[in-house]
Amino acid sequence: MMNYIWIAIIFFSVITAVFNGTANELSNGIITSGNTAVDLCFSLLGTFCLWNGLMNIAEKSGLSQTFAKITAPILCKIFKGLNKNSDAILPISLNITSNLLGLSNAATPIGIEAMKKLAKENSGKSTPSNNMVLFVVMNSAALRLIPSTVAGIRANHGSANPLEIIVPSVITSICALTVGITMAKILERFFKYE
Repeated sequence: MMNYIWIAIIFFSVITAVFNGTANELSNGIITSGNTAVDLCFSLLGTFCLWNGLMNIAEKSGLSQTFAKITAPILCKIFKGLNKNSDAILPISLNITSNLLGLSNAATPIGIEAMKKLAKENSGKSTPSNNMVLFVVMNSAALRLIPSTVAGIRANHGSANPLEIIVPSVITSICALTVGITMAKILERFFKYE
């Protein structure tokens, strides 16, 4: 479905540019946006390497397991039927940690691992469990204490204080996470996925 949406957007953009007489600007934008995307990737590479390195150190030193043990009682209350010895606790807590640091891209592989563990606990059913749905909601509307990716982009574009967005970022992410969890919990009473 998304492929059709992207094709429609591209087609609409080209047609609009031709009718408005801005085809040259469109072609220049296509060429320069490729360069801008590559520059952005390289500028964020240092930030990702730093936080991914710290996450690897935390995992190898046992800090991740300690954090998982600390968060297990809270996660067991949020995720119904999940016990503190579940294989899904560690990847869920690592995913939460990655999102807290604003590393959405680094949280993705850990989130996939958590979903695999939750799917295994779902006994291989073709429909997602309530816990799987809730995890997707929590991952999408994650709490971010340090918006490192956005701060990196702001620094790359010459912001005098790239971290001044921390307070608004924390407030909006708390609101998004609260609404997401609340709606998932309300809707799971009406739609039984298990």
